Amino acid sequence: MIGVAGTATKTSGPRTRSRRLGATQRREQLVATAQRLFAERGYRATTMEDIANAAGVTKPLLYQHFASKRALYLELVHQTSAELLEALGTAHKRAHGPREKVENGFGAYFELIVTHENAFRLLFGRQAPDDPELFSAVRQVETAVIDVIEASMPRELPPDHRRLLAYAVIGMAEGGTRFWVEQTRREAVGNPPDTTVDDDEGTVPDDVHLMTKRVSRLAWAGLRGIDLG
Repeated sequence: MIGVAGTATKTSGPRTRSRRLGATQRREQLVATAQRLFAERGYRATTMEDIANAAGVTKPLLYQHFASKRALYLELVHQTSAELLEALGTAHKRAHGPREKVENGFGAYFELIVTHENAFRLLFGRQAPDDPELFSAVRQVETAVIDVIEASMPRELPPDHRRLLAYAVIGMAEGGTRFWVEQTRREAVGNPPDTTVDDDEGTVPDDVHLMTKRVSRLAWAGLRGIDLG
């Protein structure tokens, strides 16, 4: 889902059909296509016809899998949320102490997001849907991530203090990812073939490991100096 392909356009000629897929594979293809278009154009500007055209299927076939654009968007949000929360949960379970929790948490977040860039742009991009229900669904993802981070904070702290720190940590994570995405985009302008990441491979660039190291060190330096009094 990370590689951003060209924007699909409508044509007056015959539609190019995609190869025949099983129901599960077809659904996965439609979800991946919709995620890319939503990330590129935003929710409002993307239509079901756009998604069908980009996937090489008919609109009736698309509606066989998803009753509406809203239903498709909500499935994307829930799927991305589940993947992100699972990655963070696994990272925390593997940690042997507070510092490793910080390092593993940032590492899991950065690695998942940069290898699924469209998912990041869908959840944390600047083109959030203006539909209250959809906006709320996206914000619930962020809240769930903050809950995970808050649970790892020192229990001696008051609840409002732990919550504040959790928001600060997720802000660092989102900010670091935006920096990486924007920098990658600037570099890609001059040399697209060398900077395009294939989401199917899930490749994690070396600079992401460096980003994890730098940001986690900053976070740990602050967290270990927290005044518990």
